[in-house]
Amino acid sequence: MLKEKKVFVIGHKNPDTDSICSAIAYAALKNKTDDGVFVPKRAGEVNNETKYVLDFFDVETPEFIGHVGTQVKDVEIKPTPSLDEGISLKNAWNKMRDLRESTMPIVNDGVLEGIISVKDIATANMDIYETRILAISHTKYTNVLDAIDGTMIVGDSEEEITKGKILIGAANPDLLENYVEDGDMLLTGNRFENQLCGIEMNAGCIVVCTGAPISKTIQKLAKENNCKIISTPHDTLMVARLISQSAPVRYFMKKDHLITFSREDFISDIRDTLAKIRHRDFPVLGRDGKYCGMLSRRSLLSMDNKKIILVDHNEKGQAVDGIDEAEILEIIDHHRLGSMETALPVFFRNQPVGCTGTIIYDLYQENNVEVDQKIAGLLCSAIISDTLMFRSPTCTPKDKKAAEELAKIAGIEIQEHAEKMFRAGSSLADKTPEEIFYQDFKKFSGNDKNFGAGQISSMDKTELEQLRPKIAAYMEGAVKEGEMLFFLLTNILTESSDLVFAGEGAKELVETAFGEPEENWVHVPGLVSRKKQFVPSVLHVLQQ
Repeated sequence: MLKEKKVFVIGHKNPDTDSICSAIAYAALKNKTDDGVFVPKRAGEVNNETKYVLDFFDVETPEFIGHVGTQVKDVEIKPTPSLDEGISLKNAWNKMRDLRESTMPIVNDGVLEGIISVKDIATANMDIYETRILAISHTKYTNVLDAIDGTMIVGDSEEEITKGKILIGAANPDLLENYVEDGDMLLTGNRFENQLCGIEMNAGCIVVCTGAPISKTIQKLAKENNCKIISTPHDTLMVARLISQSAPVRYFMKKDHLITFSREDFISDIRDTLAKIRHRDFPVLGRDGKYCGMLSRRSLLSMDNKKIILVDHNEKGQAVDGIDEAEILEIIDHHRLGSMETALPVFFRNQPVGCTGTIIYDLYQENNVEVDQKIAGLLCSAIISDTLMFRSPTCTPKDKKAAEELAKIAGIEIQEHAEKMFRAGSSLADKTPEEIFYQDFKKFSGNDKNFGAGQISSMDKTELEQLRPKIAAYMEGAVKEGEMLFFLLTNILTESSDLVFAGEGAKELVETAFGEPEENWVHVPGLVSRKKQFVPSVLHVLQQ
């Protein structure tokens, strides 16, 4: 059974309560109405207000996702079995042939030690001129027996070959004794005198070919002189061809400068490597560094991008990183139309209401899905937050009606819940100016000019006044060339904002749109909505 593809439901960077709660509620709805697995995610840290809401309704905070580009783990990873480093070339070749694999990993206790390819084995067979290859590679006698279909007559098959060369005993004993050295492996046939010569010259092993009988005298002498004897049914020529294939793959495998990828690597980051290195398969490692499979170049042709549903935004600059590499399925939003482009048609729902949560509530009703107590609490909190408890000019009768109905389901009193939410959100004692500035920050563009705007709402006038110079100082150091930054310190009770600004042209823009400022800020009565009041005013000035 194929594993169901996950779809991530995610809000904008620097998420507010609406962004987080709408993602959770919409994922829950989709899991009840659609095929697939829908998972809420977040593109940034949750603020204090949102933490309070999630804790109050006992809902788990969505996991963070910082990039939605396609990763190695999103591509089919072949579960190519591994080889032991001691396996012979012959057995490695047989396994690769049977599995139709061109490359296989060498793994020891989960750790990748190297890789061996068909090309490596072919090169080994064609380029081996070293007659001491078995000693150099510390080949076990078990490998030799397997390669030549041999039987150990005298000796321990588990021992390793550590010295000597491979020698064919075709000469007569008088000549042969000049060639046999200590530890050599002598290939011979049914020639008693050559077998005896090998033992007397301290050969390490005598391989008797064609299944020739081995006398008890030779066996006795071999034991006394610590010389091993192997019997094989193959003739000398065949044994000479096969015996080098008994060498272990660890001697021939690639083990230095291995090109490996992590399951977490993004395909966009490794494309250059894949283009330059013409391997068919690459080892893939898990987070623990252990081998978990092979990435095939062919699998990239059919890779499946991450599937995303966006809520509470439709501008690329506000979206999670890597959004261009993802497949956007739906967009649910209540803001102006932005710069988002999609490769395929999508379900797009955008309504002029004060909160995405209101739209999500509509979708529950349209699909005849009951809203449970927790989801109702989240959606109600989102509406309260985004409309500043119905004080914002973005608030519509539809928002207020939805919040009241959801509050009944959630079993909360709106005024009391709102006050606790806002107090939790305006608790800034443990935050730096940078954290406060970016906790609800969005980027915009208009008339080829980029600007960013953050906002914080509070019921504490003194706290806002103390925060204003700290935010202004941070913005002066953070603003980039050609950029304008703004920050709204909104007083919920007085329904007004202190607007702090920084950047080239920002002061002139503020003066045109909102009135004569102080050095780096201006008090604007009635300004509470970034979406419906501040951003349209800025864009209007930029377009003049």
